[in-house]
Amino acid sequence: MKILSVQSSVAYGHVGNSAATFPLQRLGHEVWPVVTVHFSNHTGYGAWRGPLLAPSDVADVIAGIGEREVTGPDGKPVSVLATADAVLSGYQGAEDVGAVILDAVARVKELNPAAVYCCDPVMGDVGRGMFVRPGIPEYMRDHVVPHADILTPNHFELDFLTDRTTRTEAEVLDAVDAVRDRGPRDVLVTSVITDETPAGTLEVLAVSDDGAWAVRTPSSPSPPTAAAT
Repeated sequence: MKILSVQSSVAYGHVGNSAATFPLQRLGHEVWPVVTVHFSNHTGYGAWRGPLLAPSDVADVIAGIGEREVTGPDGKPVSVLATADAVLSGYQGAEDVGAVILDAVARVKELNPAAVYCCDPVMGDVGRGMFVRPGIPEYMRDHVVPHADILTPNHFELDFLTDRTTRTEAEVLDAVDAVRDRGPRDVLVTSVITDETPAGTLEVLAVSDDGAWAVRTPSSPSPPTAAAT
């Protein structure tokens, strides 16, 4: 697969494109990383340094990728964006950057209708609350999520997106259905802990048109954070 990955970059730690690019490459995928921020570390630490890229800068990088050409099936030159199989987004930094990402998704899908958009709606987590700028959670909920084909919220983010508190697996599945009614067909919910979850474990729930699945795993006493995915 060829993946346009628009996410954060950090110098210390491994989140966002700093975490996703290499594993995807090791799996054999071609990744075009575009960064939304370049921080010293992820924002879950509470303090960080580094720039939030201007929306125009993010757009310029994506436009530059689009200006590269390859030979299409008919032997004529086409934008490399026409060969993208997926757009992946994570920490967006600001609403205007989110708009740039949606423009990129629209452009890729115009060139390749089979391409999919996978959105990790990075906003917050249990125990930390929201760790993005004010306005981003609402923008993510109202504008970004409806355009996603695949959505990967954590449990905290799913509750925000659906304006509810889910305490049982059935309630989580109902919340997932509410999200799927708004656009995404495939939803993967991470870090699921309900009143029914055995102590010392957490779950990942996956839901698609084909059904629903749950995987339970031991939880870490000091879990890593993905505050700037």
